[in-house]
Amino acid sequence: MMNQKTKILECPCGGKNYASCCGRFIDGGQIADNAADLMRSRYTAFALRNEDYLRATWWPDTLPEEAVAGEDDVKWIGLKILGPGSSRPPASGSDHATVEFVARFKVGGRAHKLHEISNFTRLRDSGGTARWYYVDGVFPDDA
Repeated sequence: MMNQKTKILECPCGGKNYASCCGRFIDGGQIADNAADLMRSRYTAFALRNEDYLRATWWPDTLPEEAVAGEDDVKWIGLKILGPGSSRPPASGSDHATVEFVARFKVGGRAHKLHEISNFTRLRDSGGTARWYYVDGVFPDDA
């Protein structure tokens, strides 16, 4: 029997085919080489309720103890990465980046949006492999 991850064709993040977009990170074992790709794959993991991937890509110091994948009645319906001035790639050699986005979702049939500026940190393991992690975010609409 196919699970939700393997039977989808279009990536929930709005990108390409799931397998060549976020699926290569979530299911395929590839490592996102930039914060924007990690952010897209985390959005997709929320849409698919993939708790394991969300936890594996969350900075350990800020990882909540409770489940993070969300409730069953939440339906993620769209993602927009805001312009290049809003998502700042790391400076050369920097291990920190931000990505600003708006994610749309429905709860009980009612539409909502999440506007966040996410902070990411890159950590290199002892073998030199660099991996990005979600650290935290700020919500400009709540200010």
